[in-house]
Amino acid sequence: MKIRGTAFKYGDNVDTDVIIPARHLNSSDHEELSKHCMEDIDKCFSDKVKEGDFIVAGSNFGCGSSREHAPIAIKAAGISCVIAYSFARIFYRNAINIGLPILECKEAVKNIDYGDELAVDISEGIIKNITKSQTYYACPLPRFIQEMISAGGLVNRIKTKFNSK
Repeated sequence: MKIRGTAFKYGDNVDTDVIIPARHLNSSDHEELSKHCMEDIDKCFSDKVKEGDFIVAGSNFGCGSSREHAPIAIKAAGISCVIAYSFARIFYRNAINIGLPILECKEAVKNIDYGDELAVDISEGIIKNITKSQTYYACPLPRFIQEMISAGGLVNRIKTKFNSK
């Protein structure tokens, strides 16, 4: 799974209330949620983000409440992968469950700037910063998690697995 796009970079402790503000949680419509993704930290995010782009962030990304609206809003906005120094555990699990790829890579976070062009091979954990001609290596996700992501999340993976028998 190889993807190319632009980096949107944020700092440490980006919580779920910043990813999708609570005032928008009255909707479960993914497209509606995507319009408000990151708006409290980056007012123009939903206008600038394109399909295939990346969020790059510091430590403890997705901390706060356990709402699955946060990774849903990110994925629906067009983000292909979140690269962070570290993730809050509940966000990490929710992202996998809905099929949003995530990678932890300290070196990438340290060296990637907002607006850098990236090429990422999620299955291998290779992150190329095209803008700076640098390559970083994240630990690739285990095969069973890659299968969940490719299927579009846990529910879709289970449906696929049981329907194929």
